[in-house]
Amino acid sequence: MQAPAPKRALVVIDVQNDYFGGGLPIEYPPPQRTLANIGRAMDAARAAGVPVVVVQNTARAGAPVFDKGQPGWELDPTVASRPRDHYIEKTLPSVFAGTDFDPWLRANGIDTIAVAGYMTHNCDASTVFEAAHRGYRVEFLNDASGSLSYENSAGAASGEEIHRVFCVVFQSRFAAVVGTDAWIAALSAGGGFEIDTPYASNQRARAEAA
Repeated sequence: MQAPAPKRALVVIDVQNDYFGGGLPIEYPPPQRTLANIGRAMDAARAAGVPVVVVQNTARAGAPVFDKGQPGWELDPTVASRPRDHYIEKTLPSVFAGTDFDPWLRANGIDTIAVAGYMTHNCDASTVFEAAHRGYRVEFLNDASGSLSYENSAGAASGEEIHRVFCVVFQSRFAAVVGTDAWIAALSAGGGFEIDTPYASNQRARAEAA
């Protein structure tokens, strides 16, 4: 028996000016590419009748980034210029934390969320993990999202490393990691994507190492 088609929502997280030449510039994948894919995903969702949720992060007043009302807090025109079905303003990484996101999804019969936006390892990851724990299927658009580099007392990692590793971890248990082209095609086909397991992912890595 064929599984029913996913009842999706596209969640576009924190596509705000501070990520583009502001205080937290996205490095990988290149933002000009990921922004274009975010716009394409929003347009395809609209055409397919998939609701679009736009999320905007707000920090404390005077914070170096995402200070409400400052230019860096504003949504990038790629998102601001497009229609949306629901808007969420949040103050914590997960879109679920302290918002009406979960009640809205359940009221609209959504069983699958597709995540795009920024950052892969922070607000995207928090949302992916919490969605999986709440019983939703999750799709992560890996070329419509991105990361930046870090250095702190634990070490250092490039934006490419952070993005790649989080994508591998997502696919191992929490989300189907797909490109925007494949996701748009799935909207027309009505199908979903497979998510791996930690065991199978580890077995492949061990076999490759051997």
